[in-house]
Amino acid sequence: MLEHLVSAVAHVLVTLAVPPLLVGVIQKTKAAFAGRVGPPVIQAYLDLLKLARKGSVLSTTTTWVFRAGPVAGVATALVASLLVPFGGAEAPVSFAGDLILFVYLFGLARFFLVAAALDTGSALEGMGGAREATFSCLAEPALLLGLLVLVKRTTSLTLSGMLGPAVPGEWRGAGAALVLVVVSLFVVLLAESGRVPIDDPGTHLELTMIHEVMVLDHSGPALGMALYAGALKLFVLGAVVVGVAVPFRSASAGLELGVFLVAMVLLSVVIGAVESVMARLRLKQVPSLLVAACLLSAFAVVLAAR
Repeated sequence: MLEHLVSAVAHVLVTLAVPPLLVGVIQKTKAAFAGRVGPPVIQAYLDLLKLARKGSVLSTTTTWVFRAGPVAGVATALVASLLVPFGGAEAPVSFAGDLILFVYLFGLARFFLVAAALDTGSALEGMGGAREATFSCLAEPALLLGLLVLVKRTTSLTLSGMLGPAVPGEWRGAGAALVLVVVSLFVVLLAESGRVPIDDPGTHLELTMIHEVMVLDHSGPALGMALYAGALKLFVLGAVVVGVAVPFRSASAGLELGVFLVAMVLLSVVIGAVESVMARLRLKQVPSLLVAACLLSAFAVVLAAR
């Protein structure tokens, strides 16, 4: 019981502390590719602290829905993190079918984010919300099909079982299917986190923004919560990708957690490299990429069933 409690506390502390670091690593990687020094790795933490000290400006047209958007984003991402194991340790919350809750927690966060954007009465934010809802309809099947492959191979209906000790052995028996799953989940990670080539978190061109345009009217602590929710989503989905791609298992829980954190940093470097060598896709090309991710997961299902 004590060991499980310590593991759960460590799980929560890592979830709360690490996500902004990953954003900083991505920014640092992009700066290195561009030949610049770039901001410090802890810049995301500094930005969140600065926003927490600022005041908020609220439009008279908004209601409680607008204020609930960032709160729901942080809350759902935190609950989703409790379902995902870090390394080989079991997640603090685990039950049969938790993968369905995991997927649709992000759907709930997206609902509140889009509703908050529409609550402003801005046509521009409504356009961003429509794009977010459309692309999510293509990203969710890819995520579900990818998890279905893990269910098939591990015969487990919990994320802890699907990403637990059985995964290293599955690479020997179903390596081709798992490679397709990793690629598909990586595309889903980029889409759900609003990263290049799906979206560009640094753009200020109104007609091409997706996620950023939906938080234009947020300010102060609310904007900080929206940014932190995005970092949490990146971390949680990245943990799923790392759980499949780097199935390191050891008798030492501390060593497993250390390898997991190093793998998460390397994943952030990969994301930064992708954003540095690729341009943002045109909006009409984004559905093609997400459909390709769905097809990769579907092919993986066929391979896993053999």
